[in-house]
Parts: sequence; C-alpha cells; structure tokens
Amino acid sequence: MSRRRRATKREIDPDPIYNSYVLAKFVNKIMIQGRKATARKIVYNALEKFAKRVKSEDPLAAFEQALENAKPSLEVKSRRIGGATYQVPIEIAPERRTSLAMQWIINYSREKAGRPMEDALAGELSDCFLNQGSAIKKKDDTHRMAEANRAFAHYKW
Repeated sequence: MSRRRRATKREIDPDPIYNSYVLAKFVNKIMIQGRKATARKIVYNALEKFAKRVKSEDPLAAFEQALENAKPSLEVKSRRIGGATYQVPIEIAPERRTSLAMQWIINYSREKAGRPMEDALAGELSDCFLNQGSAIKKKDDTHRMAEANRAFAHYKW
C-alpha cells in the first residue's frame, strides 16, 4: 500500500442553465476575483451571440464542437539529457487538452482590446467552430513543433 497521499480531483457542480460540466468549468476559468455571476452572464450572452453567428439551434453542442476543434493532441516538453535540452513530443491527457483549449480561447478573447468580453468571446468561439482564428493557430503551432521534434520521441519518460 502506498504511503503517499494522492491528489483527488474535486467534482464541480454542473452549470445551472445547460446542466453541463464543461460549461461550468469554462465559467470558472472566465471568472476573475470570485465574480461568478458576472462570469456566467458573460458566457451565456457570448453563447447566444455565438449560436446566432454560426446559425446553430443548440448553443451547447456548437460550443462543444468549437472546443473540440481547439483541443491539441500533442505538445512538447523540455527534457534534459546530459548537457543538452531536447523538446520531446508527448501526447496530452484528455483533461489537459480541454483545459489548454479553454485557456487559449479565453486568453485570445481577452487580448482583443476595445471590444466587450462577450463579443470577443463569441468571435473567438465562432472562429474555433469554423477552424480558424488565434486558438486554432496556436494548436497548429503546437502540433507543428511536436512534429518537428519527432526525432526525440524516444526520450519520452
């Protein structure tokens, strides 16, 4: 029996309107300084605008498709072997894939200065839905970096 205490993932409550765990996680990532009501308002309004832009009946399904398009499958990690540091490509765990996609979408939405967050978020989500935009470019760059360093894959640990 292991003497170490293993970290346990806390279960979060699903989002009250769409009853989705993924959307609840997204709201938590949008939230700044504990203002969950403000974060929910931003996300719900952005979802409505996003659904109108992509002409979707179900905003949650369209959101999940946009998130799926932004999820990376490979990334590189630095690994020091002897005196050299190699960028080793590794596969990403499913929870980290989702987390990275959410972070990229939120960060690129926040970078769009001069626009309300709702509009910027709706724009970034619609770009992801159509496989274009900043978050998709970041995913492609990550995949390209992993592909370029495929020769070092045998250093995976």
